[in-house]
Amino acid sequence: MDFNNFYNGQEFETYKYLGAFVHMDGVTFRTYAPAASHVAVIGEFNDWQETPMNRCGNGQFFEATISNAKVGQMYKYRIYNNGSFVDHCDPYMYTSEVRPNNASIIFDMNQYTFHDDAWMNQRFSEDMPINVYEMHFGSWKKPGEEADDWYTYREMADLIIPYLKENHYNFLEIMPLNEYPNDLSWGYQPTGYFAPTSRYGTPNDLRYFVEKCHENNIAVILDFVPVHFAIDGFGLNNYDGTPLYNYPNDAVGKSEWGTCNFQHSRGDVCSFLNSSAYYWLKEYHIDGLRLDAVGNLIYWQGNSGRGENREAIRFVQNFNKGLKQRVPHTLLFAEDSSSYQGVTRPVEQGGLGFDYKWDLGWMNDTLDYFMKTPEERPSFYHKLTFSMMYFYNEHFILPFSHDEVVHGKKTIIDKMYGEYEEKFAQVKALYMYMFAHPGKKLNFMGNEIAMFREWDETKEPDWFLLKYPIHDSFLHFTRELNKIYLTHPSLSQYDFSERGFKWVDCHQEQDCIYVFKRMSDKETIVAFFNFHNVDKTYTYKVDQPETLTLLLNSDNELYSGKSHNLDKEIHIKNEIEMTLPAYSAQFYIVK
Repeated sequence: MDFNNFYNGQEFETYKYLGAFVHMDGVTFRTYAPAASHVAVIGEFNDWQETPMNRCGNGQFFEATISNAKVGQMYKYRIYNNGSFVDHCDPYMYTSEVRPNNASIIFDMNQYTFHDDAWMNQRFSEDMPINVYEMHFGSWKKPGEEADDWYTYREMADLIIPYLKENHYNFLEIMPLNEYPNDLSWGYQPTGYFAPTSRYGTPNDLRYFVEKCHENNIAVILDFVPVHFAIDGFGLNNYDGTPLYNYPNDAVGKSEWGTCNFQHSRGDVCSFLNSSAYYWLKEYHIDGLRLDAVGNLIYWQGNSGRGENREAIRFVQNFNKGLKQRVPHTLLFAEDSSSYQGVTRPVEQGGLGFDYKWDLGWMNDTLDYFMKTPEERPSFYHKLTFSMMYFYNEHFILPFSHDEVVHGKKTIIDKMYGEYEEKFAQVKALYMYMFAHPGKKLNFMGNEIAMFREWDETKEPDWFLLKYPIHDSFLHFTRELNKIYLTHPSLSQYDFSERGFKWVDCHQEQDCIYVFKRMSDKETIVAFFNFHNVDKTYTYKVDQPETLTLLLNSDNELYSGKSHNLDKEIHIKNEIEMTLPAYSAQFYIVK
């Protein structure tokens, strides 16, 4: 580790110096605790009695080598300051006890060999389709009904990978897998930035899971939490007896979630976070990171009224640039609800350097529109056209994430206006609008079966709903829509260029009709939408003759719709009157 880089926030490999390292002569423990008066390591190897650690490096680090320490044994650091001590887990631990216990566990990270070189040497291009399935690892499927009945990383590989392939998802995003003490936080309040949670197995089990995904052409994105950490005293909070990682002032040191905010003005803190991110990419072959709460990095406490946090912005720029230099194929996603400009602009051009930004404005406007009654929708018609006014400012991904199906917000289908069958008709049309709209796609588990119950981390989605034809047909509908998205380049090639999108008609306010085209080098798709509750007749005009070949109709009886004997081809010389069923969408290939 380069000490100058460490203190300047430029280090990305602190984990190669700090932590517990297995070697021929035992285990060497090393930790960073600049304000500590002295530090000891306690564990199973010394009957939890203190083995003093000696100052090393520049005197702000402590180390000890214990010859009889072995892989699998538990340990903690006992850190003294002003005569008192606190026992902490190792910030650089590779694995730990299952919560509520919190001791670190010695692990040898050199006992796994990946065989996915071909995958890791590829590059993701911005014109490729990205269809992300977001999951919470502990609740996608459960072997039992108890809250802590979980499948292991290895077991989950056999369960979810076939599902992802069958349903045409090419990316899997997993909510945080860093170690964390409280199930209710879903991993967003970490204590182990270098430790995959032991709830689901060992580090090598997770490596196996990721490698199996790669063997099946599925990229893995991991949620990363760079803003705040768990307040628990055994973790990073007051690690050396002082607020080493967080601010000493609670006005900015405590987050809205009651956690401790990282102090990004400190180089050692930045190097810690840089190294954690690089560790997941390098040691686990994770393909990308979704950074949580980026708006809280851009602005103090996420409040634009308090001004920009320039130190945190510099951290983000250095973080993204450094990761890209070291792992060129990695993808970096920003979950940012602010209107800050340049989130996906390269750092060299003054931007933050992300590849994609969650389009939370599109998500909010779209869902708000679908909550309106048909009578209200004409007045809110341009909620669905506004996104294209700003869309080319950033590279966006369109998310219907876990945040939209919890805490009384209702699930995606339940947000739709109307009665039961009306909701199904509209949610199908909604998803076709989402997949036709420029931008990459993200959908949270359970949405694909039209689940009405809000997500609960202690329970798996209501898979039993698939016994009911309307839910089963909805899954088949989303499967077909996903397949179309992955196999038709017009829906992705020019997501971020005006070459890829053209309004045909966005002034049918009273009828709630929208028509637009998506184009690629090889094909054009025209999409028709009727978001009113009655059938509409629409006159489609062309400048030159066209033949429209039906690709997908949300009202098809195959998907519990009302339309049958659908015209597979429509020949148009100048214009044609088309019947657009209530709450429906249609995709046609243009020839």
